[in-house]
Amino acid sequence: MSKILENLRYADSHEWVKLEDGIATVGITDYAQHALGSIVYVDMPEEGDEVTAGEEFGAVESVKAASDLISPVSGTVIEINTALEDSPELVNEDAYGNWIMKVEVSDPAEVEKLLDAEGYAKICEE
Repeated sequence: MSKILENLRYADSHEWVKLEDGIATVGITDYAQHALGSIVYVDMPEEGDEVTAGEEFGAVESVKAASDLISPVSGTVIEINTALEDSPELVNEDAYGNWIMKVEVSDPAEVEKLLDAEGYAKICEE
């Protein structure tokens, strides 16, 4: 059974978001890392890039497949998790502890439209 944390919001494309003071921390869910298997590469945006909710911002490659990352929020990338450049497997070890990007959100209300833990759990069960 995959871990789903109560204090996060989720996209149906299996990204999680934690919003604090207008900054959204974004990663992929435990369910997603399990489905992908051993992650070998994380393609991330650059700091300063603009991301748009519902649009691709990068990709995760595993030994089994490559999967696009879809941004759950719109805004400006202010930080990427550079640790993943050398150690992409950190996402497998702790999907919620090893975020992918931090975004200064242009519309915090977008986060409210995302799934809560219960809603996301239903998607994972389908």
